[in-house]
Amino acid sequence: MVNKNEANHKRYVLSLAALTFTFAFAMQQICMPVLFKEISEDLGLNLVEIGIVWGMTFLANLFTVFIGGLLADRYGAKRTLGIACFLAGLAGASRGLSWDFASLMATAFSLGFVSAIIPSGVMKTTATWFSGRQLVLANGVVTTGMGVGFTLGALISATILSPLLGGWRNVLFLYGAMSMVVGLLWLLTVREADWVGSARSESRVPVRQAVSHVFPIKAVWLLGLTVLGYSGCIQGMIGYLPLHLRESGWTVASADGTLAAFNGFSSLGAIPLALLSDRVGLRKAVALPVLLITVVGVALLSVVDNAMVWVLVIMVGVARDGSMGLYMTMGTETEGIGMAYSGTALGLVLTISNLGSFISPPLGNSLADTNSGLPFVLWAAFGLVALLSLCFVKETGWRKA
Repeated sequence: MVNKNEANHKRYVLSLAALTFTFAFAMQQICMPVLFKEISEDLGLNLVEIGIVWGMTFLANLFTVFIGGLLADRYGAKRTLGIACFLAGLAGASRGLSWDFASLMATAFSLGFVSAIIPSGVMKTTATWFSGRQLVLANGVVTTGMGVGFTLGALISATILSPLLGGWRNVLFLYGAMSMVVGLLWLLTVREADWVGSARSESRVPVRQAVSHVFPIKAVWLLGLTVLGYSGCIQGMIGYLPLHLRESGWTVASADGTLAAFNGFSSLGAIPLALLSDRVGLRKAVALPVLLITVVGVALLSVVDNAMVWVLVIMVGVARDGSMGLYMTMGTETEGIGMAYSGTALGLVLTISNLGSFISPPLGNSLADTNSGLPFVLWAAFGLVALLSLCFVKETGWRKA
C-alpha cells in the first residue's frame, strides 16, 4: 500500500518528467524551424544549409542517446536527467552566440549531444515509478508534455518572443535558462526511486550486463527501425513545412501556425491514444492504422494547398505524441526488457531512430529545387519503412495472448 506522501511524490515526479519534455527538450528543439527564416537572413544560410543545421541535432543524438539509456539504468533517472537538462540548457543557449553556418552547426550538434540523454531518462522514470496498465498512461502524460512544448515553441518563438526579446539569439538564451532550471529541480527536489518501494525500485544494472542482455533481442532492433522511419518522416516534414508555406505565399503567422496546430493536436491525441491502447489491451492494433494515416497525410502535403494543408497537418499531428508513447511502452514491455533494462533498450531504439531524423531533413530539402512537393513524398517513404517494420514487431499489450 502506497502512503499519501509517496503517492504525492509519484505524481510530482510524473509532472516534472512531462515538464522536462516541455521546457528542456521540445521547446529548445522546435523553436528552430520557425526561427530559421530570421536566422538564415542574419547568417546568410541557404535551404540545404538550414536542413543540415536542423539534422545536426539528430546526428549528435546518435552518439549519446544510447549512452543516456545506459546511464539511466546504471545511475538512476534523477541524476541522469538533472545533469543532462542543465548541460542541455548551456548548449542550447550557446546557439545564440553563433556567427555563421559552421558555428551554428557546431552549437546545434552540442545541444543534440546532450539533449539526447533526456528521452531515455524520462522513459526510465515512467518505467521505474509505474508498471502494468499504468505505464502506457504515464507515457501518454509525458509525451503530452512534449507535445505542449512543441506547440508553444512553434507558436510563440518567432511571432511573440523574438520581437519581444530583441531577436532569435535572446529566444535561445531564454530556452537555455529554462532547461537549466528544470535540471536543478531534478537534482534538488526529486527523491531516488528506491524510496517508492522494492517492487518498483531501480536496480543498478552494470553497463556490460545491460548491453549484452539487450543487444541480442531482435524485437528491440525492429522497433528501432520502426521509430527510425517514423521520426525521419515527421522530423523532415516539420523542419521544412513553415519555410515551404512561406515560399508559397503564406504569411509568417499562418505558416508557423500550421506547425503549432500540428503540435497542439499532437498533445491532445497522446492520452486518448494511450487510453485506447490500454482499453483494447493491444499496442499494434492502435499504432498500425495511425501510422498508415500519417504516411497518407504526409504524402498528400506534396499536392494540396490552402485549407487542406490544415486538415492534413492536424490529421498527422494528432498521432505523433501518442504514437511515440506507444512505441516507448512497447520497448519497455518487450519480453526480456522490463524496468531494469528499459533505459538501455529505449536508448538503443532512439539511437537507431535518430539516424532517420538526421538524414531525412537535408535529403528532403535537397529535392525542393526540383519540385517543392517532392520532399513530402520522400518523407512519406520513410513512413512506409516504419509501417513495414512495425508489422514484424511482436505485440506487447496485456491481451497479446
